[in-house]
Amino acid sequence: MLTRLRLVLYGLLVALTIVPAAAQAKTFYWISHGGPADPVWTYFLAGAKQWAKDTGNTVNTSFHNGDVASQQEAVRAALSAKADGIVTTSPDPGSLVEIVKEARAANIPIINFNTPDPKANFNAYVGGDNVTFGKHWAQYLVDKGLVKKGDFVWMPVEVPGATYGVQEEEGIKSVFGPLGITYEITEATLDQAEVINRMVDYLTANKAKVKAIIGLGDLVTGSIKRVFDQVGIKPGEIPVVGWGNSLDTTQEVLNGYVNAGQWQDPQATSYVALSLANMAAAGIPPGFNVITGALYEKDTAAVYDKILSGK
Repeated sequence: MLTRLRLVLYGLLVALTIVPAAAQAKTFYWISHGGPADPVWTYFLAGAKQWAKDTGNTVNTSFHNGDVASQQEAVRAALSAKADGIVTTSPDPGSLVEIVKEARAANIPIINFNTPDPKANFNAYVGGDNVTFGKHWAQYLVDKGLVKKGDFVWMPVEVPGATYGVQEEEGIKSVFGPLGITYEITEATLDQAEVINRMVDYLTANKAKVKAIIGLGDLVTGSIKRVFDQVGIKPGEIPVVGWGNSLDTTQEVLNGYVNAGQWQDPQATSYVALSLANMAAAGIPPGFNVITGALYEKDTAAVYDKILSGK
């Protein structure tokens, strides 16, 4: 009997030694230059929340509404808290270079997402290539015969000088510059009502000279229908291309207000960025970037509309 009891206890001991202990939950920081009122950031945030739910890890999230100093402070706070990993957008070119150095020195993985900054030594980048996107938007208008030499293109953006718009303009300029196509970038802000008001005012004053519009951000592109309806511009009367990560824009493409929208996989971008941060925290360094994005027209807009509507 004693021998049998010893065998049972021995078996239990062996079982306990071979069953791995549950992984300890980690804490990550998800930091965005965007604003919670911008529809596209609802989807980026949803990806982060889904990742936290699926993995059991904690993800502290924050929006900074284009305030560079506030975002820098948030990243440094994450470093002070000894985060297991940080995923962050780049609010302005070069703005996080020194902070990324601090993260790397502290051996805290820091993944760049949504807006890249090659000047900063991030562990990896997940998102679109904004310079290429800008180039594709401009080339789309040229190749479709929608703009030509001497034409004027209006390019509204939420936050002038922010990384995304600066990089997109770089790509656009490389196409429009040699062709003699001029453009103007105007500020729309991150407030939906103010975006619409400013865009309506601009088009009311400049409708006659605007031959095409490139929406440099999701909030402005997603406002096109409301703006056109207020100004009295019919769908298709002025060609529009730009960002397309919202239901507003997928519907605008389906209904002819926007010619083509840029998809960036917002939910997947956050999910993959946090996954890479977690992988790096486990000692597996990511030796690659993940580039997302596809330009869609009316024939495929329903695909992205379905994704964004959660159907």
